[in-house]
Amino acid sequence: MADAIVVGAGPNGLAAAVVLARAGLEVEVLERAPTPGGGARTREVTLPGFRHDTGSAVHPMALASPFFRAFDLAAHGVDLRHPDIAYGHPLEGGRAALAHRDLDRTAAGLGVDGPAWRALLGPLARAWPRLVEVALGDLRSLPPARAWTTAAHLGAAVVEQGGPAWNLRFRTEEAAALLTGVAAHAVAPPRAPGPAAAGLVLAALAHGVGWPVPRGGSQSIVDALVADLLAHGGRVRTGVDVTDLRELPPTTAVLLDVAPTGLLRLAGDRLPDGYATALRRYRHRGAASPVHFALAGPVPWAAPGLDRAGTVHVGGDRAQMMAAERSVARGRFASRPYVLVSQPSVVDDTRAPAGRHVLWTYAHVPVGSVPDAGEAVQRRLEEFAPGFSDLVLARTALGAAALAADDPTLVGGDIACGAPTPWQLAFRPVPRWDPYRTPLDGVYLCSAATAPGPGVHGLCGVNAARRVLRHHFGIRVARDGLTPA
Repeated sequence: MADAIVVGAGPNGLAAAVVLARAGLEVEVLERAPTPGGGARTREVTLPGFRHDTGSAVHPMALASPFFRAFDLAAHGVDLRHPDIAYGHPLEGGRAALAHRDLDRTAAGLGVDGPAWRALLGPLARAWPRLVEVALGDLRSLPPARAWTTAAHLGAAVVEQGGPAWNLRFRTEEAAALLTGVAAHAVAPPRAPGPAAAGLVLAALAHGVGWPVPRGGSQSIVDALVADLLAHGGRVRTGVDVTDLRELPPTTAVLLDVAPTGLLRLAGDRLPDGYATALRRYRHRGAASPVHFALAGPVPWAAPGLDRAGTVHVGGDRAQMMAAERSVARGRFASRPYVLVSQPSVVDDTRAPAGRHVLWTYAHVPVGSVPDAGEAVQRRLEEFAPGFSDLVLARTALGAAALAADDPTLVGGDIACGAPTPWQLAFRPVPRWDPYRTPLDGVYLCSAATAPGPGVHGLCGVNAARRVLRHHFGIRVARDGLTPA
C-alpha cells in the first residue's frame, strides 16, 4: 500500500510526489494523459521534428522557486538557456521596447523613461530572493522580517500600476507597453492589483534571474522530476483516469493536482455543503487559444532586437492591450488580440530541423469558447513582422474548449487556473486557514488553484506535501520541501 497517492502529474503534483518520496514515503502518481507533465509538456504538434511546448515555455519561476533551487535543475540535466533579450514588445512604426537581463541596459534603451523603470523595478530585482519570499509564499503567513522592505515596495508598486495612477510614471509608449505586456500574462485587464502584481514580479525576475528556455523543451523539467521520483522509490502510472476518490486503493494521504471543479467531481456528495458551495463560486474569466507554428526561418520582425528575444508580447500600446483584455473579460473575442509569443529556437537548436524554427503563441479568448485564434494570431504577427505568413510551413491551433478537453485542470481553457481577483489571490480556492487541506480526511488540493498560484514553480505541491508530512507522519521540512526543518 502506498503511503500517499498523487492524482495528476503536472509540475505541482510531481513536486509534491518528490517531496514525499524524499522524506521516505512510498508514493504513487496517477495521470490521466499518456505522458506526465500537464502544462509543461513538449510534443510534436505541427510537423515531424518540430518540438513545441504545449503549455509553459519560458521559466523564470523555475529559476526563482525555492523548491527548484534546492532541487538543482542543472544537476538533474536541465539546461536552462538565456536569450540575449528576455522579452520584447513591438509597437507601430517599426519600434520595439526591449527588456534585457541587465537592468541598466534596459533603462538605457528606454530613454527618458529609463530612470523611472529603474526606480520601479530596481529594488525588486536587486532583492529578488526577498521578492520570491513575498510573492511565492502560501499567503497564510507573514514573510520573514528580512523581506518586509521588499514587500512594502511591491505593495506600493501594485497600488500604482494596478490603479488610477498607472499612467503617471511613464512618459513614452515604449516603457508603458513593456510593463503592461508582462502584466497581461495574468489573462485579465492589466490595470488591476492581481495582474499588476504578476507583471511586476515577472518583470523584476527578468532582471534578477532571467527568463530562460529549457533546451529540449519544458518536458525536460518534467522528466527531471519523474527521474528523481523514481530514484527515490516512487511510481508514475499514466493513462489512469480517476473519476471518483473511492476508486483509489487505501492510503494515508491523497493529493489532488486538479482544479476546484475536479475536486467536486472526484468527491461527489461527500464534501460539506459550505465547502462545496465555496468551490462552485470559484471563477474562471479568461482563457487561452494556443497557436503553434512550424517556420521555414526566423520571424521577420520589423523592429530590430526582437529576433534575439526569447519572448515577445504582441499587443500594441497600453490602451490597445487594455481594450483587448476587457473584451475577453466580457466574453467577447478581441478584434486585435493580445498575443504572447515564445521563440525557443533563438537559443535551442534541438526544437526544429536545421534552419527551421518553432514558434509558440497563444491569444487570450473568452473562457470556454470553441473557435481557435489561429487566423487572428497570424494576422496580428503580420502587423509587426511583414512576410511572416510566407514562412509558415504548418500551423496547429486549439480553441479554449479544446484546450480544456486536453487538460481538464485548465477549466474552460483558463491557463491561470482562476481569475486573478484580489479575493481569489488571497483565498485560493476557498477562505480557509489551510487551503490545501480539504474537509475529507487525508485529502489535499495541490494545484495552481492554491497559493501561490500559476507558474512552473512546484510550490503549490510543495506546500500541500509539507502539510501531509507534518499532519500525518510527524515530519517537518523547510519551505523548499527538501531541506529538514
